[in-house]
Amino acid sequence: MKILLLNPPRSPHNDILKYAPDEAKPFIHRRLIGPPLGLLTIASSVPEQDVFLFDMKGEYDLDPGAPPLDILTRRLMEEHRPQMVGVTVKTSEFNFAIEICKVAKAADPSVVTVVGGLHPTLCPADFTDPAVDVIVPGQAVNTFRLLVHTLEQKGDLRSVPGIWLKPNGKPERTPGIPLPVDPAGADFVFPDRSRLKRWISTYKVGNSPDPSTYIFTSLGCPYKCTFCSIWGQFRGKYHQRTVESLIAELKQTGEYPVVRFADANTVVDVEFMSRLFDRIREERISKTFVMDIRADVAVTHPGLIRKMAEGGLKVVICGFESFRDDELKRYNKKSGASHNLEAIRVFDDNGIMVRGNYVIPNDYAEADFDALAEYSARNPVVYAGYTILSPMPGTVFYRQVEDQIIEQDYSRYNFFNSVLRTKLPYERFHERVGGLWLIKRGRDVI
Repeated sequence: MKILLLNPPRSPHNDILKYAPDEAKPFIHRRLIGPPLGLLTIASSVPEQDVFLFDMKGEYDLDPGAPPLDILTRRLMEEHRPQMVGVTVKTSEFNFAIEICKVAKAADPSVVTVVGGLHPTLCPADFTDPAVDVIVPGQAVNTFRLLVHTLEQKGDLRSVPGIWLKPNGKPERTPGIPLPVDPAGADFVFPDRSRLKRWISTYKVGNSPDPSTYIFTSLGCPYKCTFCSIWGQFRGKYHQRTVESLIAELKQTGEYPVVRFADANTVVDVEFMSRLFDRIREERISKTFVMDIRADVAVTHPGLIRKMAEGGLKVVICGFESFRDDELKRYNKKSGASHNLEAIRVFDDNGIMVRGNYVIPNDYAEADFDALAEYSARNPVVYAGYTILSPMPGTVFYRQVEDQIIEQDYSRYNFFNSVLRTKLPYERFHERVGGLWLIKRGRDVI
């Protein structure tokens, strides 16, 4: 079967950047960079099929003058003539995913369109557009294989348990228990990164001269922050890979000197991470590692931080989230603001560059911004990021504030645009968020 897998373009909306002071604009994120690890996994799960993966984000980074989405999709349909088109979907790219499916159907009404990824997992009922045929939620390599096999045999898709079809125009889940999957263990699929050679030069972050790739050491998260989609995506489960599986994958990443561990929290099992970095040293694997580490973990386990720094850990993304304990409690964060300064010291002592991330609630007034700016200036990190506390569909926070949401356009749900009514005038709120990006020391490193 010919299968075309597509990674949609990014949402273009960024009102933090739009309204920020001019002197802050060079430091504000314009895009999130990284190869489509989920699509790579799906592509590698059906090696007997004729699969072509196309990274539209990478294409527009490589060639800003590339044709518009509809023309690009039509060209890919004409060139590859797939029987199936699969699209990975996050909320801010929902509209683009629907457009891709519409263009694919217009080019070939017989093509089967399939959506998967974060948004189909949390909100499968949103895919009411007739251009979408199949919704595949969750970690679904086994389900995807069965779907492909059923299509090849011209079988009844209703026999594939746990997917969503639209027999009456409205998404309905097929009966039965979805095929079991151990995505970090027995069912882990090594991604074939050779599919991304065309775009490898675009996978560079900040001033890094080297491309970076994603590797997950775990899936899911044991914590339950109200604004986070990840633990809901995995139904509260946490899946840890084996040390030897990770070592094997690291050895396959020769073209990528920088490895970003794409976990919600890289250090959950301290003993596991200690063993992993022992093996990295034994195998003489030389990489620059980037990972997410909670502030309280760094404070509690400085010895592990030192070991990982000696093994190549150079950059840490640390979710400070807030400088107020009452806000952290509201978000169901388990660490307090007092950990932040001590964590910065631990990272600094080991030569690790820190990016501290804060989320800004929509109810901030001028005094709140002033207080955060003063706190952040006293706790300087190499690079700080400030995004907007956003009710992402499928999260606890979304359900808590659903009646207060004033923006229904999913393309604005990317943490750079408030979708709730702000206490300050809209433009002024985003201007204040943008101005916070000036608070840093050193230079833009990630």
